Amino acid sequence: MRIRNAATAALGVLLMVAGCSSDDGGSDAAEETHAHGHSSSSPAMSTPPPTTAAPTPVIADQLPGMPPVLDAGNVYSETGPDDLSEAARAARPMVYVPHNSGEVWEIDPATFQVVAKFPAGLEVQHVVPSWDMRTLYATDDIGNTITPIDPVTGQNGPRIPVDDPYNMYFTPDGAAAISVAEARRSLVFYDPHTWVEQSRLQIPECAGIDHADFTPDGRTAVFTCEFAGRVAVVDVPSRTVLRLIDMPVMNTHMGPQDIKLSPDGSRFYIADSDQGSLWVLDGAATQVIGEIPTAPGTHGIYPSRDATQLYVTNRHSGSISVLDANTGAPIATWTIPGSASPDMGGVTADGTQLWLSGRYDNEVYVISTADGSLLARIPTAGKPHGLCVWPQPGRYSLGHTGVTR
Repeated sequence: MRIRNAATAALGVLLMVAGCSSDDGGSDAAEETHAHGHSSSSPAMSTPPPTTAAPTPVIADQLPGMPPVLDAGNVYSETGPDDLSEAARAARPMVYVPHNSGEVWEIDPATFQVVAKFPAGLEVQHVVPSWDMRTLYATDDIGNTITPIDPVTGQNGPRIPVDDPYNMYFTPDGAAAISVAEARRSLVFYDPHTWVEQSRLQIPECAGIDHADFTPDGRTAVFTCEFAGRVAVVDVPSRTVLRLIDMPVMNTHMGPQDIKLSPDGSRFYIADSDQGSLWVLDGAATQVIGEIPTAPGTHGIYPSRDATQLYVTNRHSGSISVLDANTGAPIATWTIPGSASPDMGGVTADGTQLWLSGRYDNEVYVISTADGSLLARIPTAGKPHGLCVWPQPGRYSLGHTGVTR
């Protein structure tokens, strides 16, 4: 295991930020982007300052029905080790591993043993916690179904028809489940209880629509476009596209992947596999303000349990980059011994372990968050993907493999 210290790692990071502009100028830029469909040029960049503003007690004009932000300086303030909801406390601790082979495997996190397996479709991509955390869903985009899983018993139920659920999220108010229909270049909104389709938003310019995260007020979502080298910014209440933002380098093979909001809400981090970097988007989702080099195959982004660090997986280099969650400053690099392809997963409720699927090596990794050491390497079926560690702390789930707030 190789660990870089922060001083050494800092030499390899390049942070670039666009010059400051007035509110009126930002609004004009957004309108121009919307009118033309996407940003036509890359902004000039310089070094971004670290976030220094003190936390404010509230977020103005939050999405109605969304649980209120209690600490504007940390949107993850309610996801500490002791913040398990009633539903989460009732759940049996388990790690759910979906495979492109169509199965979901259940691994006991106490023993690292596979304790159950079940079929869940033709090509299962992710295991996604529902907004109320009472159900998990295994998404099968090829078979156009989701399979509900009872987290209390680990038992699965009958499959539910959903159009192309490559990934799945929930609006912050819990009013809709969003099937991220990658093959359709669309977002399909469903009633999260009846699974009746509510509406559909086509985004033809967003090839490879994939991962998402939301602004602190819950009103804006940013979806990555892996095969278009850009992101789509969506207004949640009206379910319309506000603008498309091109990355400074528009990678279209394995471009923008996972995305995560910083705890203080000042920026979004966008993983770009081809670039081997994180792009930094401003917190209002109007422009790219920087780039943070990581390593080839940059893919997943996961906050530490105390939300002070980000764990960034680099699946082509077999490593995890550890960054300061608010500033993006490098802290360490953890390298998994031998051939490894860390992909997606999550942090345990107590914060002591990071579980990740090994996408190209047919295995799961358990990593100590204390020092990055490898605790276990568990063989699995073919191409394990969106692994879900359950239960997770938090009041509600935004979806994916357990994005909670």
